[in-house]
Amino acid sequence: MSYAFPLRVYWEDTDAGGIVFYANYLKFMERGRTEWLRSLGVEQRKLRDETGGQFVVSETQLKYHRPSRLDDELLVTADLQQLGTASLIIGQRVLSKTEQEQTGAAAPVLLCEGTIRIGWVDATTLRPARMPTQVTGTLERYSGSMTQPFKP
Repeated sequence: MSYAFPLRVYWEDTDAGGIVFYANYLKFMERGRTEWLRSLGVEQRKLRDETGGQFVVSETQLKYHRPSRLDDELLVTADLQQLGTASLIIGQRVLSKTEQEQTGAAAPVLLCEGTIRIGWVDATTLRPARMPTQVTGTLERYSGSMTQPFKP
């Protein structure tokens, strides 16, 4: 299984119809990516301080399958799909543990999926730059599976 970050839906995540507002799935994915990188030892603030660079989102593609509602328990996954010299493409899914439990499904139910490209830039100029070797080296070590297991 992919790296998975658990979270719960709060009032602030929902719209007037009582379902998760579509843009909040991007926020959930951001948290999942950040925690995935942290689990690999890639701490973004520390990297910025040490290298003068940072990650920025340069492209997103999402598909929504089912809604999520207040109090639902979700899992946000992250899988490295492509590693370049200045960017990464990460596949992500938002899954419902609540719907799995309610329906008796064999696995958490897919709510939203997509890919996110994050690029490495110089933090001052915001111009693309080559990722530091501590980042690419860490990610290359996981290139066989491209994932980290889910740890509750």
